[in-house]
Amino acid sequence: MTPHPVSPHPKDWSWPLWPIFPLYPYGQRRTLRTEVVKDTLWTFDQIQGVLYVVTPIRMTVVKLDAGGLLVYAPVAPTPECLRLMADLEAQHGAVKYIILPTVSGLEHKVFVGPFARRFPRAQVFVAPSQWSFPLNLPLSWLGLPVGRTQRLPTDCSQAPFADEFDYALLGPINLGLGHFEEAAFFHRRSRTLLLTDALVSVPATPPAVVQLDPYPLLFHAKDSALEPLQDTPAARQKGWQRVVLFTFFFAPSALEVAALKQTLQEARHAPERSRRAYFGLFPFQWKAGWEKSFEAVQRKGEWFVAPILERLILNRAPQQTLAWANLVASWNFERIVPCHFAIADATPQQFLDAFHFLHRFLQETHSPQVDPLESQPSNAPSTAPSKQDYQLLNLLEQTLQQWRILLPPHNQE
Repeated sequence: MTPHPVSPHPKDWSWPLWPIFPLYPYGQRRTLRTEVVKDTLWTFDQIQGVLYVVTPIRMTVVKLDAGGLLVYAPVAPTPECLRLMADLEAQHGAVKYIILPTVSGLEHKVFVGPFARRFPRAQVFVAPSQWSFPLNLPLSWLGLPVGRTQRLPTDCSQAPFADEFDYALLGPINLGLGHFEEAAFFHRRSRTLLLTDALVSVPATPPAVVQLDPYPLLFHAKDSALEPLQDTPAARQKGWQRVVLFTFFFAPSALEVAALKQTLQEARHAPERSRRAYFGLFPFQWKAGWEKSFEAVQRKGEWFVAPILERLILNRAPQQTLAWANLVASWNFERIVPCHFAIADATPQQFLDAFHFLHRFLQETHSPQVDPLESQPSNAPSTAPSKQDYQLLNLLEQTLQQWRILLPPHNQE
């Protein structure tokens, strides 16, 4: 894969609409374009996060056989991003189709309207069960362009790009307050599966886009507020591992939060007390052996379902999810390009293996509908996080169910 150089000019990173969804890096977003399949498929990576817990967010662009481009899951249309898109348009034709493949991921939805307005000839297709809170507003009120926005047909053969793509809709899965839906796209010629959030593969080392500005990694590599930042490969690696644990578990079992008094005392003596360093505040303390928690979640690069989807979403409709997974696995893909973390090779069987936990869930709930001979995984995941890592997610699930915001597991089948 060939990355394109990043613009050195901060004005090219400008994203003035950041207050709509105020995530780091706020009004300055760099874009890294990478050619994944020569003259066929490109990714545009940016970063976003909270409290320097930064993860990649990715847009994928595919060249159409008849000329032109299809865009899957747009990112922020900064001047740099638009210039990189203009370069592709000059070589391969204009953007014809823009796809919003999710209904609940605000980090994806917020960019579609601004991006589509930059490409006024493109048709916009969205996952069909769109919703908004607290009021379910029309698509045009959510910033999507009037007259050229439509929902993806349930029958993918009715889509204007059906000659080159298959797609399958996971959901809608009723969660209670809202619902979950994702559209997986399969580009036949490049044998590439495009996903939004359904699966991830965590790279062992920090992705290139995260290292464009290593400050968040170096911030989390510290062991205390009194430790100065040091930009070394080891520090970047250490910071990346901890950022991953925060991303998936919010409060991993290897983390301890220092008392407020201690945090304030150490902040007064911190070597860096700037606004960027949160005025020296650093409450995070890591237990010895925390690296094993990263190894468990990294799983040697295996594909897996992120813990929040595993515990709060897909187990609400296990049969529906497994039916979708079997349909997707019928496609002859050889790589997966998700909207987060790594791009990696994958077989349909490896894709199915990632949903092994749903078979186990159905067996534990003694569902009469489960067929133990159907779609059984060839190989269960080699490693798995500890039960302690899931404590906060379990508490969140219980609380949301008590407040009737989230329906109980296995509620729809």
